[in-house]
Amino acid sequence: MSGILRLFGKGIGWSTLFLVVFLPSGASGESEVRLSKGQTIYVPSYSFVYYGDRGRMLNVTVTLNVRNTDPSHPVDLLSVNYYDTKGRLVINYLPAQVSLGPFESVHYQVDESDIRGGSAPFFVVKWKSDKKVNVPVVEAVIIGAASMQGISFVSPGREIIENGTK
Repeated sequence: MSGILRLFGKGIGWSTLFLVVFLPSGASGESEVRLSKGQTIYVPSYSFVYYGDRGRMLNVTVTLNVRNTDPSHPVDLLSVNYYDTKGRLVINYLPAQVSLGPFESVHYQVDESDIRGGSAPFFVVKWKSDKKVNVPVVEAVIIGAASMQGISFVSPGREIIENGTK
């Protein structure tokens, strides 16, 4: 008997199956708006991904997006740094503070040919605001292609420090 039929045999209906398969991640109750005056955000990234049985590498392009999601107030980016697999600074993308207006966004790119980050590089983004605002969306979009095959995925940022304190 197929896996779906086995599910139905145990009393799980189509509506439950639909929710399990088709609900986007994060849609299960994250309706509360998160407010903050500043954070440090860690964003996992990649310079390349391994594929195939021989561990071949596919270089990827990374675009880090920082989106101010507040409709009324600016946020200030204090730093946007890219680190390699060993935690060493590779690129400081922000030599001076940058202000993002309401709903404004900015992006930073690591080229496909730049593999200095190694297999598990990451970004650290620090931001602040004078008042509590909607938390910005910070994510990396990773895209690579070779021989008519491609890969793309999003890597969301994760807050590691709130308001500059642990």
